[in-house]
Amino acid sequence: MAETQLKAKSSGSAAPPVVVEVPPSETTTVVEESKSNVVVAEPEKTPAPANKLGSKGGSYDRDIALAEVAKEKKLSYVKAWEKSEKTKADNKAEKHISSIAAWENTKKAALEAELKKIEIALVHKEAEEKRAVIEAKRGEEVLKVEEMAAKYRATGTTPKKTIGCF
Repeated sequence: MAETQLKAKSSGSAAPPVVVEVPPSETTTVVEESKSNVVVAEPEKTPAPANKLGSKGGSYDRDIALAEVAKEKKLSYVKAWEKSEKTKADNKAEKHISSIAAWENTKKAALEAELKKIEIALVHKEAEEKRAVIEAKRGEEVLKVEEMAAKYRATGTTPKKTIGCF
């Protein structure tokens, strides 16, 4: 880091030249007065850095750049951690949802099996009832036929209706 030294031109006077040390980041202007040249340093406004890593600021700029890199590194770690935790939460939730779906399916299958058993039992019961009704009707018809046959035998007549399609 070199210091800039400016010497003012003397305009024929015997006055010694004025030397002013100016840091490289400040701009300078030369103001001419009556007897000597004076160098006046104007404070520089803080410009927005155009290139973060390419400025000529020495170790200070390097420290700033390294701090920015460290900050970006931390932010990227945080972002990666956040993404990882979100993925873990999603996977955990998906696992629980699938286990609930499996539980639901087994319960449904058990209920369907139970309902089928109940339905089969109901169908079996209904069939037994129908069989009982048919057996009762058959028994009544058999009794009716036996009574008619006994009547025909007692009277000695023959039935007028013949059985069959003759």
